[in-house]
Amino acid sequence: MPTIHAGRFTTRIEGSFVVFLIGFRINRLFAIHKWLPTAAAMPPMLKELYANPALGFLGGFSSLYWPGIMVTQYWRSFDHLIAYAQSKDAAHLPAWKAFNQRIGTDGTVGIWHETYQVAEGRYESIYANMPRFGLAQAGTHEPATGHLRDAQARMKP
Repeated sequence: MPTIHAGRFTTRIEGSFVVFLIGFRINRLFAIHKWLPTAAAMPPMLKELYANPALGFLGGFSSLYWPGIMVTQYWRSFDHLIAYAQSKDAAHLPAWKAFNQRIGTDGTVGIWHETYQVAEGRYESIYANMPRFGLAQAGTHEPATGHLRDAQARMKP
């Protein structure tokens, strides 16, 4: 069970960073042999990323939605994200190749991603009576007191 931090907290990340949303969608429920390998491809990549902080991965979390899964990831930079995606030594390229060979354009499984570059100080967050969650897993975790008490103040660069 994660530690619940009583009170109000916020987070900060020094410098700009990237939010990367990636997911898949089951388009044909009974094509388990197609979507299960797609779902199983992400955990080894996340394990690799958490084990190698120099790759620029800051943290993330997974979310279930019907009919799919989404992973929210935080990266130090867009260059780090692209370097990982294109690395011949990382788990991503073999997973991407396998997806294209197994599914291609047959429509059984959809995949998607969205990438957002966030400038330093152009975000804000609040967590009340929560474990470290979301951006707080990637940045600092500090009490939302004083000048960090309200959203407008936290948003100022």
